[in-house]
Amino acid sequence: MPTSTSSASDAPAKSATGGVQSLERAFDLLERMADAGGEVGLSELSVSSGLPLPTIHRLMRTLVACGYVRQQPNRRYALGPRLIRLGESASRLLGTWARPYLAQLVEETGETANMALLDGDEIVYVAQVPSKHSMRMFTEVGRRVLPHSTGVGKALLATTPDDEVRALLARTGMPAATDRTITTPDAFLAALEEVRRAGYAVDDNEQEIGVRCLAVSVPDAPTAAAISISGPAGRVTDAATERIVPVLQQVARELSEALAGTGN
Repeated sequence: MPTSTSSASDAPAKSATGGVQSLERAFDLLERMADAGGEVGLSELSVSSGLPLPTIHRLMRTLVACGYVRQQPNRRYALGPRLIRLGESASRLLGTWARPYLAQLVEETGETANMALLDGDEIVYVAQVPSKHSMRMFTEVGRRVLPHSTGVGKALLATTPDDEVRALLARTGMPAATDRTITTPDAFLAALEEVRRAGYAVDDNEQEIGVRCLAVSVPDAPTAAAISISGPAGRVTDAATERIVPVLQQVARELSEALAGTGN
């Protein structure tokens, strides 16, 4: 009885990068869905990806079966709940990967270093390395705050279109944490323009009286991320800012390169 052998045509198609083409396409579709707000139609995916409808339908059917995508009653497709567990685990790991870079920030600036992500309409702190000073700032990892009163919030929203920022502020409101908190959309958009001009963000007693924070976004991060230092206003002076900001920017670039190389 002749033995059966697998032909070359049975093997998964390889992509130009040497990976499995169908996997690359599936992940590309998931990212396109996220960019579109989490819910799309097949025709929209076909237009944006350039893939034929039968290919997209086959990939989406597999993703639905695995729980990573769900089909809505209106026949559109939405990101599935199984992605939540992956995202939560990845966020925790992101903080772990960032810790050596935050420790470098503490060593070079003397102040507490933080990493934060934009999660929906809120800022969530995912990692921190405390200052060695007896008087130091402490933010609990996992803490959530509104972006309008934080340096990391400004750094993260500085690349967001103004109309989207206004929509976010309309959803969250702009409650005053201190008498220095920015509480109007126009003033906040002006602050974001200053962030873009200067290349860094400042929280000047806006979240907590007596505390200043300097923040920069992590360029090309897999998810919107920012790093910051925070300390007493008496230490994080304008003179200190001139010294600290280049360090922040350099560490952000190094962290970006490390994240891009993770798993390679």
